[in-house]
Amino acid sequence: MPGRDDPEKYLRWRIAVGEPGGRRRWPLATLGSRLTEITGPPPGRPAGPGTATLAGTERSGPDRTPAWPRIFVGRIAVVARSVTWLRHLLDHPVGLARVRRLSVAVQDWEIPQRGWSGRLGPVPHLLTQRVTLPRHDRGRAVVEIELRWSVPLRSLLAAVLPVLTPIRALPSPGSPEVTAQDVFPGWLGAGPNLAVVAGTLPGNPDVRPYDLVLRPDGRDPAVRGDDAGTAYRAALAVDRLGVPDASDGGRTGPVLLDAEHAVPVGRYGPFGPDAPRAELTFCAGPDGGSWQLRGPAGLDLRGRLDRPWLDESTWAALAGIGVLDCVVPGRRPRAEAALLLHLALAGVLLRVPELPVACRAQLADEVVELFRAPLPQRPGGRPDPQTELEWEARTVRQRRAVLRRHARGFALPRLAAATFPGLGALPSVSVLLVTRRLEHVLDAVGMVAAQRYPELEIVLCLHGVGLPVGLRQRLADCGRPVEVVEVPAGRSFGEAMTAATARARGTLVTKFDDDDTYGPEHVWDLVLARHHSGATLVGKAAEFVHLGALDTTVRRDAGAAESFAQVVAGGTILVDRGDLAEVGGWRPVPSSVDRGLLDRVRRCGGLVYRTHPLGYVYRRRPAGHTWDPGLEYFLRDGGAQWTGLPRHGEFGTAGADPAPPTGRWKLRQRSPKRVW
Repeated sequence: MPGRDDPEKYLRWRIAVGEPGGRRRWPLATLGSRLTEITGPPPGRPAGPGTATLAGTERSGPDRTPAWPRIFVGRIAVVARSVTWLRHLLDHPVGLARVRRLSVAVQDWEIPQRGWSGRLGPVPHLLTQRVTLPRHDRGRAVVEIELRWSVPLRSLLAAVLPVLTPIRALPSPGSPEVTAQDVFPGWLGAGPNLAVVAGTLPGNPDVRPYDLVLRPDGRDPAVRGDDAGTAYRAALAVDRLGVPDASDGGRTGPVLLDAEHAVPVGRYGPFGPDAPRAELTFCAGPDGGSWQLRGPAGLDLRGRLDRPWLDESTWAALAGIGVLDCVVPGRRPRAEAALLLHLALAGVLLRVPELPVACRAQLADEVVELFRAPLPQRPGGRPDPQTELEWEARTVRQRRAVLRRHARGFALPRLAAATFPGLGALPSVSVLLVTRRLEHVLDAVGMVAAQRYPELEIVLCLHGVGLPVGLRQRLADCGRPVEVVEVPAGRSFGEAMTAATARARGTLVTKFDDDDTYGPEHVWDLVLARHHSGATLVGKAAEFVHLGALDTTVRRDAGAAESFAQVVAGGTILVDRGDLAEVGGWRPVPSSVDRGLLDRVRRCGGLVYRTHPLGYVYRRRPAGHTWDPGLEYFLRDGGAQWTGLPRHGEFGTAGADPAPPTGRWKLRQRSPKRVW
């Protein structure tokens, strides 16, 4: 470990992270020990160009920052205001201090969903662990760990976080070891293959210890020993906000985000021209700049540009805001762009008509176009369901674009693709399509083939029917890999799903129903939701329902979007193939197969997450459903209604013959070329 030649040893140390939010309670054994308060990035090191070097590596002394890599502590007590604040200890040099006993207390903790079971991540040399959670699902949570030998605090925090919040990495058949040397990227996050070190990298003559090394400058990484030439494969210059320079002639690179904690749960809406609006402005200051948010009902929120990420208090203040008008000066373009991205992930529709060139250079082209595009207009100034739907879709598109172009899990592999071309691929997805009705096969396969998600295969399971030769040839021309499975009619629907899953080659599997309607971004939405939510199973609600008997689509209240839920529509389920096997797979039952899987996931302590409802229409035929509550069930408390299907690109129906929406509408208030 760098710095072990000249260590500084302490018996006890206290760390307070987050702005004060009430009285802090410390373990009695640590009272009177040294206290470090962290309310943002390292002091004097605002985020931005030229400030990427690792703070806190100088010699400790009076009025100086502790030399954390050389500090060994017998016991550290950490009190964090919230889980969001606790996660940002990963981005601070204090994470390099080595510790043998750790107590973590989160003052304001809330269980993601009743029944969820967090678990401690991998910890070397573990002797004891103790978890104390509040009796009423919200309050103070405490995790205590004791080890045989000391390890860096950052490693222990990465193990503690899964106890308090769901974390689920993107599945991949291969990934590089990523090591940040002398820099703490605010977007790196925590994972078994993500490390942060200070000083010279130790070598290893037996195996290459580092694949991708992140540096604060363009110099080669410093490696100890004679094997320096083979210790790593590639290096990338980064700062706290992302990649400052791309490889094509020194152009500015993208701002990156850790999506696992940048997306608030439960934030969806309000939408439409009548939704409350606020204004975002930026101010220069001695600390490098600040931002201010002003809006209705006395909203006056301030923040610092050296901390562009948002905490729970900011998310709560934005809960009633539908549109945010942004005035961006471009004085600190990287920090300003990072703040815009975090606001988009918070579910607010951003309008940035004048985006400075310096800020545009930090953002993906798709994101820039959505930020600068004019807002939808009402025809004739009258309420119109189709226009209201476009406002909602614009917000969804902004967040979708930010996630897939700037989230570290997707963007970093693209940036390293020149060195690791095979490791930048997205998780492969297998679409399970089980049907008894050959007349629906071509339409269903066509909707799967039209998905914009690139890594996709189709597993077509014919339940009790054979595949005609002519249909087989047409399936071969669909443009996607198709695996055909035939299951005898005597087997149950659950057994048919099991047979289809056994033939799937994708890392993730998702279920399509043969007569429902799916928009082209549907699979992308599910993969993104799984990534940022950490849930075991994700899906969409049956909010848009087409009633075949009336040839009408109704929008019904099917529960809160972008939140953990008890159920999702069976035709939208997406789950990791390994997680599916771990909970026992599909039940061999003739019906309610989807409900059986949801119950198994929850019994195993997993979470179910419901993303936004756009891009999926649940279709009710006049007859043939095992569950039939009657038309009144779907018409009750409905919102907008369309003759036929909604004509919109999110549903893949924009080119259909137009038909005017009918019925009433109830506005829902819901709690140059780049490689990136």
